[in-house]
Amino acid sequence: MKFSEMPYKRPDPETIIAESKAATERLKDAKNYEEARAVFLEREERSKAVGTMASLAYVRQSIDTRDEFYSKEKEFWDEFGPELEEYEQAWLESMLSSPFRKDFENEYGDLMFVNAEIQRKTFSPEIIPDMQKENELVREYDDLIASAQIPFEGGVYTLSQLTPFRTDADDARRLAAWKADGKWYKENQEQLDRIYDELVRLRDAMGKKLGYGGYTRLGYYRMGRNCYTKDDVEKFRAAVQKYLVPVADSIRREQARRLGATYPLSFADAALVFRSGNPRPVGTPDDILAQGKKFYDELSPETSEFFRTMLDEELLDVLSTEGKQAGGYCISLEQYERPFIFANFNGTQHDVEVVTHEAGHAFAYWMNRKRIPTEYADPSMEACEVHSMSMEFFGWKNAEGFFGADAGKFVYSHLADAITFIPYGTMVDHFQHIVYEKPEMTPAERHAEWKRLLGIYMPWMKLDGEIPFYSEGEGWQRQLHIYGMPFYYIDYCLAQTVALEIWAMIRKDPEEAWKHYMAYTRQGGSRTFTELLKNADLRTPFDEECLKEVCETATGWLQQFDLTGIE
Repeated sequence: MKFSEMPYKRPDPETIIAESKAATERLKDAKNYEEARAVFLEREERSKAVGTMASLAYVRQSIDTRDEFYSKEKEFWDEFGPELEEYEQAWLESMLSSPFRKDFENEYGDLMFVNAEIQRKTFSPEIIPDMQKENELVREYDDLIASAQIPFEGGVYTLSQLTPFRTDADDARRLAAWKADGKWYKENQEQLDRIYDELVRLRDAMGKKLGYGGYTRLGYYRMGRNCYTKDDVEKFRAAVQKYLVPVADSIRREQARRLGATYPLSFADAALVFRSGNPRPVGTPDDILAQGKKFYDELSPETSEFFRTMLDEELLDVLSTEGKQAGGYCISLEQYERPFIFANFNGTQHDVEVVTHEAGHAFAYWMNRKRIPTEYADPSMEACEVHSMSMEFFGWKNAEGFFGADAGKFVYSHLADAITFIPYGTMVDHFQHIVYEKPEMTPAERHAEWKRLLGIYMPWMKLDGEIPFYSEGEGWQRQLHIYGMPFYYIDYCLAQTVALEIWAMIRKDPEEAWKHYMAYTRQGGSRTFTELLKNADLRTPFDEECLKEVCETATGWLQQFDLTGIE
């Protein structure tokens, strides 16, 4: 069935609640494991059906935030989801206390119970109104970003559509695009400040209602972190400052030399990797998808079947259009055992990275789509990002097909971006920890804190006020994860470290690297992040030596790469 043919119908809340209550009581009344298991499996199927309706509404509303019908449906799910959580919690309690728990563990493993213990720490009926308000505020932010209409050179563009101009090789044009982009954010900053201020205070209140003294601990529970702690993250951040920041700084200094630009770099100059222009994909969006098909056909039989299905069943929406939500994501439509990819192609190398990154997520789900329980189809967030970021590096195999004469530019800039991204992503995480430790901060104080962290994690950036918004230390407000998914962003950094480990393997033996990747991917979400890595013979990013070694290997490759003729 094609995505456009998948029917949507808002389910009746009373029926869903009644069925959930009945399932919980039946589980409690089960006389043996066979009865308990039957109830469990029936509930799995009902949950997939309900979840798929929620996902369809979310995707179709994000494709066009102006669509009145699906905007109403998104509002419904934002209201009903928190209400349904109360009955989900009752089910989890009955599973955790079931006399047949050991039987379930023997058949399905104990991780589902570990995760259930964490999930029940995230909820109390008294925070339902807060959860609903949180959804409303995040939706307001998403809609505001999607509504951007920016005049530039006689045209009007969304933020995503303006991106190619922000990486243009012409210095004056590129700077003008950054100024236009920053001007829009400045014009809407009062609203951006208000939304985030309300979110921080709301989340802080939820954490206190649940007895955590604030949001940070609750935020970790909501992220489902089941194998590492805040202390582990702090140690990782320290290692990034020690090893990655100096290397990233050297990459940026070399970039300034190539461009003939001053150091520190302006935001506009930092966006241009090569004086002759950044790598651009060859052809139209259809051409890029066709190259994606070629890449996945050649990579493995499993990836070939997967990507052909994605194309045949219209499971990708990648064009940047007016009213479309910013960013990109992969989501599962569990009832149909299909992933869906949402993106905004804009004529930059990002388009190709969507075909590898988001498809990496989608492929991992595809390989595990029949797992029971359904939650085992996907691991925790940082583990999911390993699938996607590593797939980007496997995509080098088809660099010429994607980029033609710019293939050399692409592989160099992609690896350089991987190194320089980690300090940025770690800074996002550090910023959020400070914000939720001091929820009383004013918007101005938050901006000042971001500017201070820029000096620590990204000393190559010039803060001079030339470009509105960005040069004033306010650019964090364009990072949608900070508003909608607090504490998510460090997951990218942890995963990027593992992906660089796999990249090093690819350089030595692509087939052997693919074996490690598949050994990791085939486990789905049946193990914790650190266990997934161990079982695939991969090192944990919390090992300081791992971060140090992948950094040294990548740096050595960049230094030896022949840039003759493309600087």
